[in-house]
Parts: sequence; structure tokens; C-alpha cells
Amino acid sequence: MGSVPEPGDARGLRARLTVPVLAFGGILMAVTQTVVVPLLPDLPRLTGSSAGAVSWLVTATLLAGAVLTPVLGRAGDMYGKRRVLLLALGLMATGSVLCALTSDVRLLIAARALQGGSAAVVPLSISILRDELPPRRTASAVALMSSTVGIGAALGLPLAALIVQYADWHAMFWATAALSTLGLLLTRWAVPESPVRSAGRFDIRGALGLTAGLVCLLLAVSQGGQWGWGSGPVLGLFAGAVVILPLWWHTQLRTEQPLVDLRLASGRRVALPHVTALLAGFAFYANSLLTAQLLQAPVGSGYGLELSIVATGLCLLPNGVVMLVLSPVSARVSTARGPRVTLAVGGAIMALGYLVRIVESRELWVIVVGAAVVATGTTFAYSALPTLILRAVPVEQTASANGVNVLMRTIGQSLSSAAVAAVLVRHTSSVDGVQVPTLGGYHLAFTLAGTVALIACATALAIPSEPAPETARRTTRRGGSAEGTALEGR
Repeated sequence: MGSVPEPGDARGLRARLTVPVLAFGGILMAVTQTVVVPLLPDLPRLTGSSAGAVSWLVTATLLAGAVLTPVLGRAGDMYGKRRVLLLALGLMATGSVLCALTSDVRLLIAARALQGGSAAVVPLSISILRDELPPRRTASAVALMSSTVGIGAALGLPLAALIVQYADWHAMFWATAALSTLGLLLTRWAVPESPVRSAGRFDIRGALGLTAGLVCLLLAVSQGGQWGWGSGPVLGLFAGAVVILPLWWHTQLRTEQPLVDLRLASGRRVALPHVTALLAGFAFYANSLLTAQLLQAPVGSGYGLELSIVATGLCLLPNGVVMLVLSPVSARVSTARGPRVTLAVGGAIMALGYLVRIVESRELWVIVVGAAVVATGTTFAYSALPTLILRAVPVEQTASANGVNVLMRTIGQSLSSAAVAAVLVRHTSSVDGVQVPTLGGYHLAFTLAGTVALIACATALAIPSEPAPETARRTTRRGGSAEGTALEGR
């Protein structure tokens, strides 16, 4: 007996919900990575561990996300993007459940590493959108998907702060576990599997080499301030990265089916968006770090407002609203002027936001407006980056290429965290016996972030503006599947 065909209205409902469901997953990913921040001051007491051990709850998520994003992206291109997306969402849900069930810091760190694997949700979803949507809808959907990183980060902080203030801290992870499970089920129901695949065998050696190199690099950057930049472990990790990553690069160039197509990634149409992603990630993350610390600084500092973590989160909430509202606007700009122009405009707006922060950093409304201006620039930049990548790579490499782009953002955020901490630590004054950053230190950090945003703007303008060759034809010349070619021409 044959299977009962699905009613047309049910198929239509699934098609209409594909974009919202994928966006929901991206927001969940960012929320999951952010919610632990309000807990950090209290976790040493709650878990009976040291502050250094607790800091690994952030570091483990960062490292796992950086390593797994390009790996899962490549796996999605080869074995099915929906299948790997469900795996990433499953890692998010599993990690949340484990965090909710334990107070042992070692298990919490392992669970947070599992949650870090969900960072691949965004590049996988962007690739699915390219495969499934008609060209006229792709730009706005990709812009929304890319903006979910900032939307979720802005929502996660106040949400977590409210839960922590009024409930047991484990309830926060039960909430993310329930939401992650809902996202998993909705994705399984609403998101179709793309027929576009990349043939060949998975490059295990390339994945292991990239993992080793990134762990050395990002661990040194993230822990350098705590361990000491001149300490043996940090210098050893940097030395390891200097040795491993060039060796990995050389090996990838000699591999027939590499994890990352470095010849493609080295071209200006792909390399410059990757560089700009690193710079934009730096400027974006500095906004959240500096604003949160500035708002919570003691009144005795002469500039601080001494807000609670809940009030601070609510002040950052407009950033998420801005990114949600402006993502379709940025898509229209990309359609009219091209994503290269949108990316450059985003960098310039971010720099303008930091200029506002330098001019006035004492009034609450100015701080909120300045942060929102930076978020506006971030929306334009983040929405344009995946569009540039999608136009520059073959259809069967979209998930892995966007995974590398997200990796570059992550590296930029890590560098931003280290740079902001280094600047603020070097410019402090004593307030009631406690060393706090000076206003001049904040201004210097704003100047640094604004300068990086301007460099991102200049880099965006250097991206070749000529139309990309038709991806379907390039796919055929590279030996891509007939399905991929047919789908791209749809």
C-alpha cells in the first residue's frame, strides 16, 4: 500500500515556516552561548570551584564552536545540511540538559563544550536557505539568519539575569534545554534536506590539524590575560599554532579533497570577506563587552552608573531589536547596491557609533544610543558577509565556506576580548580600595574598536565589485553534481 501524500496546505505551511524555524535556531544558539555570563561571578561559590576553573565555561564553548563550525560545515556539504543541522541542535539540547543536571564544574565545562557545537547552526542554515529559496527571497532570509547572532546575544543576557535573580540557576539551563528541543523538533518538521552534496571522502587529517592549530591559537588568546602573556604555557601555545597552522595549510593544498578549499579561499572574492569578518567580529564584540562593564562600573569612578546585571541586560536589549528590525533593510541595500557596499556602510556606521561613545560616556541614554548605532552597523555588516560568500563559492561548498567565515568572526571576537581586557587593565584607578578602569581607558578601547571598524570598511571596498561568475557553471567545471547545477539555476 503506497504512502499517503502530504496535503498541499501542509507542504505550504512547512515552506512558509522554514525561514522562521531556521532563524529561531540561530537565536537559540546565541542565547545558549550568552546565558552563562550573569552566573560567572557566583559560580565559584555555587560549584565550589575557583574563578579560573569557572572561566572555562566560556572558554570551552568558544573553542568547541571555533573548531566544530568549519568541520560541521564541511560535513553538511558532504552528508546533508539538514542532517548535520539536527546534530548541532542536538548538541545544544544535550549540553543544556547536562548543565541543568549537575553542579560539578568539570561536567559543566564538558556540557558547555557540547553547546559550543551549536555555533555551526548559522552557516548550515544559511546554506540551506540558498539551496531552498528562490533568488528574490534569499537576500532577506540570509540577512535575518546572519543577524540572529546579535539578536540572540542581546536577548540572552537579560533573560538569564532574570531567571538567575528569581529562580534556581539550574532553571536557566532547563529553559534552554526545552527551547533547544523545540528548535530540534521544528527543524526536523519544517526544514527539507537539500539534494546538493559535495562528493568525496571527509578529510579527517585536515579536521584534526585544524582542531589542533585553533585550540593552540584561541586558548593562548583567551587565557593570555589570566596566565600571563609571557608565561610558558601561553608562549608554548602560540609556538604550537605557528608550527601547526602553516603545516596544515601546506597539507590542505596538497590534499585532493581538503576540509577547506584554500585555493578558493585565497582569492580576493573570498579572502577579503573572511578578513572583514574577523574585523567586524572584533568591533561587534567590543560593543557588548565595553557597554556592560561601563554600565556596571561604580558611581565612585566618576562615570559609572552601577546598574545591576538585569538593568544592564535591559539596556543592551535595544541592540537585538535594532538587528531584527534592520536586517530586511540591509538586504534591500544589498539588492540595490550590492553586498560589498552594504558591508562597507556597516563598518562606517560601527565606527560612527564608537565616535558617539567617545564624545559622551556618562549619560545613560547616550550610552544606549551609541551601542545601538554600533549594532546597526553590525546588522549591515553581518547580513552582507554571507551573501558575498554565497556569490563567490560553488553551490556544493556553501556550508563549509560560511563555516570558515563564522570562524573568522569567532577569532575576531576572541582577539577583541583579549585586547579590551589588556587596555582596561592598563588604565585603572582605585575606587573604595578596588581597581576599576578609568574613563580614559574606555575611550582608548572605543578608539581601538572604531579604528578596526574603519579598517573593515576599507577592506570591504577592496573586494572586487564585478559580478561573480554564474555559480552553476563554476560548479559544473569543478565536477559538482548535476543536482547542484540544476538547483542553482532554479
